[in-house]
Amino acid sequence: MNANFDFCFDRIIKSEGGYVWDKDDAGGETNLGVTKQAWSEFLKRPIQDGEMKKLTVSDVKPFYKQIYWDSIKCDDLPSGLDYVVFDFGINAGTKKSAKFLQRVVGAVEDGSVGPATLQLVKTIEVPLLIKTFTELKENFYNSIVQNNPVQEKFFKGWMNRVASVQTTAESMVA
Repeated sequence: MNANFDFCFDRIIKSEGGYVWDKDDAGGETNLGVTKQAWSEFLKRPIQDGEMKKLTVSDVKPFYKQIYWDSIKCDDLPSGLDYVVFDFGINAGTKKSAKFLQRVVGAVEDGSVGPATLQLVKTIEVPLLIKTFTELKENFYNSIVQNNPVQEKFFKGWMNRVASVQTTAESMVA
């Protein structure tokens, strides 16, 4: 069992930043990387005006654990790979992150990390898994910009984050 959630969360939250509401960002109103819609779904109630601006790191930590870390089985992934899968799940959704992991290991791409995917993970060296997963992320962000040039303003930030996550993930490999 992996015990990297706190370490990975601390890095994620630094990348996510504070409150933003950019008209070109499909996520809409966001604080600490949590969109208003996602926060509402997590709390199972509507979000009041001004509530998003008041979120704290301790408020959102259980959200990240449950919605992202646990749903893509990061505790069952090797150190380093857990971080790249977690990070991408936050940016692109847990199903897409799971499918990328499944593509990397040659599993059926159903978007749900299960025993077959986890077994295949064990058959490939972790540095190669991290490298291949990172390449898929880079291609994904390139395709976003190619399909919607308005998104170009986010591209440099995405690619910087991809590189930073890869470097940290590689340093986590035992």
